[in-house]
Amino acid sequence: MDQRSELENIPDKELFLTFSKDEQEAILSMKAVKKFPKGSLLLEEGDRITHSFFVIKGCIRQFKLIDGVDKTNLFYTENNSVHLPPLTEEVAYSKFNLECLEDCTLSVVSLKTEKEFCKRFPRFEKMCRMTSEKNLVDFQEFFANYIASSPEERYLYLQETRSDLLNRVPQYHLATYLGVTAESLSRIRKRVANR
Repeated sequence: MDQRSELENIPDKELFLTFSKDEQEAILSMKAVKKFPKGSLLLEEGDRITHSFFVIKGCIRQFKLIDGVDKTNLFYTENNSVHLPPLTEEVAYSKFNLECLEDCTLSVVSLKTEKEFCKRFPRFEKMCRMTSEKNLVDFQEFFANYIASSPEERYLYLQETRSDLLNRVPQYHLATYLGVTAESLSRIRKRVANR
C-alpha cells in the first residue's frame, strides 16, 4: 500500500483531505508512514527523542518502570499524537517507554523535519498545537478524576470515556493504568457487570 492510501485510511481521513494539494504532497514526500509489529518498543526510557509519532492504526502504551514494576500511564490509539517535548527543545530524552500493543501503522517524522514543515505550513503547526492542547486537556481531566475517585469510579470513568481500551488492552496493563492489581480490576469488572 502506498503512502497516500495509508494516510487516506486514517479513521479521521477528512483531516488529511482538508490540507491543500501542496500540503498533502509535502506530507506524502516525507514518506512518514511506517508499520510496527505488536510488541515493538518505539522508545525506551533514557533514549534521545528524535522523532514524533502519530497513530494511524493501532494502540501504543506509554509506561515507566518504577522499582522494577511496570506502570502504565497513557494509551495512544487512532488519531492520537504521542506526546513528546515541545519542538523548541533542542535535545530531549525520554522519561517513558513506548510499546506497540497491537500491530501499528504510524506516521513517524523526525523532529527536525517536523519543525521545518511547521515553518513552511503554518496551518499544520496550528493543527499540531490544537491536537497537543486537546491531549493536555484530556490528560488533566483524567488526572483530576483519578486523584479524586475510588478504583471503581476510575474504571467507570474509563468505561465512559475510553471504552475502546477495555477490549483492546490486556487487563494487567489496564490495572496499572487505574492504579490497582489485576485481581482487583477483575473484581471491579464483575461488580459493574452484575449491576
